[in-house]
Amino acid sequence: MNYRIVSHTVGRILQIEAVLMLLPLAVSIIYVEQDGAASIWAFLISIGISLALGLFLTYVLGKNNKLLFAREGFAIVALAWLAMSAVGALPFVISGYIPSFVDAFFETVSGFTTTGASILTDVEALSHGMLFWRSFTHWVGGMGVLVFIMAILPQDTGRNIHIMRAEMPGPIVGKLVPRLKDTARILYIIYIAITAIEVVFLLFGGMDIFESLVHSFGTAGTGGFGIKGDSLGSYNAYLQWVITIFMLIFGVNFNLYYLILIKQFKTAVKSTELWVYGAIVLISGAAITINILGMYDSVAEAVRHAFFQVATVITTTGYSSVDFNLWPGFSKAILVVLMFVGGCAGSTAGGIKVSRFIIALKTVFRDIKKMLHPRSVAGVKLEGKKVDDSTINSVSTYFAFYFIILLVIFLLISLEPFSFEANFTATVACFNNIGPGLAEVGPMGSFAAYSAPAKVLLSFAMLLGRLEIFPLLLIFTPSMWKKK
Repeated sequence: MNYRIVSHTVGRILQIEAVLMLLPLAVSIIYVEQDGAASIWAFLISIGISLALGLFLTYVLGKNNKLLFAREGFAIVALAWLAMSAVGALPFVISGYIPSFVDAFFETVSGFTTTGASILTDVEALSHGMLFWRSFTHWVGGMGVLVFIMAILPQDTGRNIHIMRAEMPGPIVGKLVPRLKDTARILYIIYIAITAIEVVFLLFGGMDIFESLVHSFGTAGTGGFGIKGDSLGSYNAYLQWVITIFMLIFGVNFNLYYLILIKQFKTAVKSTELWVYGAIVLISGAAITINILGMYDSVAEAVRHAFFQVATVITTTGYSSVDFNLWPGFSKAILVVLMFVGGCAGSTAGGIKVSRFIIALKTVFRDIKKMLHPRSVAGVKLEGKKVDDSTINSVSTYFAFYFIILLVIFLLISLEPFSFEANFTATVACFNNIGPGLAEVGPMGSFAAYSAPAKVLLSFAMLLGRLEIFPLLLIFTPSMWKKK
């Protein structure tokens, strides 16, 4: 293990976080007459701590010697997300809005991992600066802070692919263009552009600039932190439809948007994952609409709420337009299934990912065919390309680890004095980075009543889900830290 490059990179990330905190600081200054000065001082102190710690790790303990391999990549990603979450929790604690560090850490991890689960029972009591920081963490974590660093820093070691593979979601991560640095830039340009477009659409619907920004951050990062107790329930139908559409847009593989930009429309449209993703959304939305039709005044209203909730769950965003706890069991069952599916690989959505399910199902059919015809030579293809055996094995390994870890976390969370439905969906919602679950942790509830150890465990589950298990799991492996 090259400790110095790990320390150097984590230090750079904390320096970047200090810079990012300047935005909520500016918001706190703008709204100081309404909110008071507590948020301003909280951000100033947090910026100082983040900057000092970052400089110490970078220039005292670290060294950029460019000896970066796979295990350094995993270590950098895991430690960076932990450090980023711990430091990002400081403004909440220092300002007094969330006095408990465990609660603040849970809220911040939920933000950066784009989960949207909250311990707050009165979100409207937060200052504008805190609300902005809370939602901005979604936007930062959505595409990945290390991908952001690769896009803006001058060096390109040629081995940064180890970091990108450890942080980017999906079974297959590659370059859009020969230089990885340019790939990171392209991804962020697309990300910023779509976010800006959503802001404009929300402004047309009557939101002010602050509301448009925070809700666009939550949609882009598929995070779901809102600024009202009922999430998006009190906003008009136009705004709910805009956010529904953009949630689905951000759940699509960003590589397809790049193909559209370079005018390879046919290649983009032929994406198997895109068609399966769209089919799941349409079928689920239609089934729920029929099931809840009698609960609303018109078909249009039922369609809107059905597709809003399907979009928010499959993309793991976590917004809500209604309390779906009150829906029939069949509709809730569909939403729980969608919690596992998630969005497309290479998107900002969480969950297992549509592409993994496609590969897993095709592998099952291939193996059945081999049983019937032992001499046949059949491969697994995705997007017209053969999936190599290492990718198939990694998908199988991921599924095995996924369900084992989910089971262990659920059993531990079941020690809490809540219903089976609440504990199970709390585990699934955190592990899949969704946000709200059912029962006590439903869209109108919160995670506030869980004990401190349970919140720490659920924070760990959120990080495991966002980093897709292995980077965080490997840092607890002794062999990971051995010197070469």
